[in-house]
Amino acid sequence: MEVINLEYLILTIILWFGFYAIVVLSLNIEYGYGGIPNFGRALAVLMGGVAVGGLMNRILINIFKISGGIIEASGTVKSIVNSIIAEKPILGIIILLASLGLAAVLGWVSGALFILPSAKLSEDYLAITLLAISEVTYLISYYNVDFIGGYYGVSIPDVLAFIPGMQRILIFTIILLLITFGCYIFVEKLLNSPYGRVLRAMRENEFVAKAYGKNVMMLRVKTVALGSALASLAGALYSFYSVNVIATSFSRVEWTFYPILMLLLGGAGNNAGALLGALVFVSTKILLITYKFEITSALHLPFQAVWLEYILFGVAMLLILLYKPEGLIKEKPIFTEAVKKIVKAKQNQK
Repeated sequence: MEVINLEYLILTIILWFGFYAIVVLSLNIEYGYGGIPNFGRALAVLMGGVAVGGLMNRILINIFKISGGIIEASGTVKSIVNSIIAEKPILGIIILLASLGLAAVLGWVSGALFILPSAKLSEDYLAITLLAISEVTYLISYYNVDFIGGYYGVSIPDVLAFIPGMQRILIFTIILLLITFGCYIFVEKLLNSPYGRVLRAMRENEFVAKAYGKNVMMLRVKTVALGSALASLAGALYSFYSVNVIATSFSRVEWTFYPILMLLLGGAGNNAGALLGALVFVSTKILLITYKFEITSALHLPFQAVWLEYILFGVAMLLILLYKPEGLIKEKPIFTEAVKKIVKAKQNQK
């Protein structure tokens, strides 16, 4: 029994690392490289849920001609589609890929639209504006039952319905890690290109970037749109994992403040640091959730165990900002081919 529990614990850590790693990489593009403080990251993740629970669900409901509201119809279409996927797995793969495509497009469009009115604001005002927009959208999705089911939520098909039992979670985790690795390679190549160097210039001094003819406003819009598209992938994948979509699953604590803490912990402006921060945070979080009652009992803490996670991570963020602002891995300079040749030539001269 202990071995099974340990295996499940490790699998849970890897699974949540995959979700958060994609979100943290998207934040690293915006804040780590571009200096854009996006306190509305949860909005992009929610858009991934909307793409699956709202758009893809309605497409399937129309295909199978199911009547009724989105809440009732989603349960019916889930049963029908799951039975088909169990016999024809290719349908599950098609739904997964189509939903990820929808999520990326919806994330890109929503990110561009929501940043556009506030792209000219300074960092402080921009952060608060994005947070406010995210919260308003969250409340709309929570109270409007025709959107994604409101506080009831909607069911979505299990794209791996052809895989039985615990093997489903294992296969889903492998798929998630492959997508996460693909996102990492994409972001790494992108940020080591001229685009990444322009983002750093904008972060360090936007007036210098303007002096060199760069349109800082449009650069911000494109950067947030790109980051939102990536984060929406995480939201869609999380929805398929939980096989339902409900607004409360996309809170600002889980999908904005925690990813920001991961980025600060690992090191902003560093993709490897972003992944390391996500891994350390997720491991700590899962262990705290699993053993929080034992910890509070052993330490005789004067508060309930449910608050331990929030207190520790709040204190951790303060300590990081005060004593380790560069994170676990410091940001490294970008070495272009020309710079590499110069460095190599100097080393040869020595």
